[in-house]
Amino acid sequence: MEVDNRTFITEFILLGFPELHGIRMAFFTLVLLMYLISVLGNCLIITVVFMEPKLHMPMYFFLSNFSLAELCSITAVVPKMLTNLALDQNTICFTCCMAQSFFAFSMGAIQFFNLTVMSFDRYTAICKPFLYNAKMTNEICLYLSLMTWFSGFTLNFFQAIVGWNYPYCGNNVIDHFFCDVGPILKLACVDTTLMELVGLFYGAVVMWGSFFFTLVSYACIITTIVQIPSVSGRSKAFSTCSSHLTIVSILYGASFFMYLRPSTQGDTRINKMVYLMIIVFLPMLSPFIFTIRNKEFKASANKVLSISGHVPLFGFMDLMKQQKFMKTCPHCQV
Repeated sequence: MEVDNRTFITEFILLGFPELHGIRMAFFTLVLLMYLISVLGNCLIITVVFMEPKLHMPMYFFLSNFSLAELCSITAVVPKMLTNLALDQNTICFTCCMAQSFFAFSMGAIQFFNLTVMSFDRYTAICKPFLYNAKMTNEICLYLSLMTWFSGFTLNFFQAIVGWNYPYCGNNVIDHFFCDVGPILKLACVDTTLMELVGLFYGAVVMWGSFFFTLVSYACIITTIVQIPSVSGRSKAFSTCSSHLTIVSILYGASFFMYLRPSTQGDTRINKMVYLMIIVFLPMLSPFIFTIRNKEFKASANKVLSISGHVPLFGFMDLMKQQKFMKTCPHCQV
């Protein structure tokens, strides 16, 4: 398409990881395995929370929302990445690229907002336990959930519209494995300074805003936990939010490094590795972090899997541990 003697591009080339070309299929296998584990883990959380009445409470409702947003986020990026690795053909159409960027960042914002809502839920449960049932009603939980999804899409929509309408001409190679905002802006034929400032503002609202409220919630939670007289009481209170705090630390730390700076700057190789951790590695771990120490969820998962005719997952794992212990202790009685 010719406009003002310039050829405007209709597709992009995702450079991906050219330095890993020699081990491309091994890398493909590793990413595919982590993606499948992520999908299965998050689907398990959503299914168990939906099917088990005992888990119909705010904490698990918000957890299932987080899992759904995480599932959508990785699905917006990883399948295309795997296709490019398998076929060694890295093109993506202009519309597909812009849509991928929009959905990936919208889902990321929804995850941040969900983490903030989850921290508020833990604050209410630990700091104001007698008011918990009155404050965290079904209507309030639904309202908070809808607000996270609406805000995530709305905040990113206007930024996406501006980026979509920029003219892109000449070079069409994106030095990334997905359509990240920074590398896309490098290809625009106009000054993107305003868009850079909008991106920083977006990051400040989504990341710093949600992080601030999460930080305030945990400051109150820690203050309350320290005042609990018994050691067992403090341990029990802290265990209810330790998994959430772990996810918050990893996700916010990596995201601050990536996006709270001008988005067209920085070492692209480091950016790709950090985002690979956010979009592939962390989603694989988060279902385990949220559920592996949660006896209530494990019991519910075993019940749901038993009803569906499958071998109870966590019961099988516990049985293996028991069998291993019995082999090392032949004189123990059953």
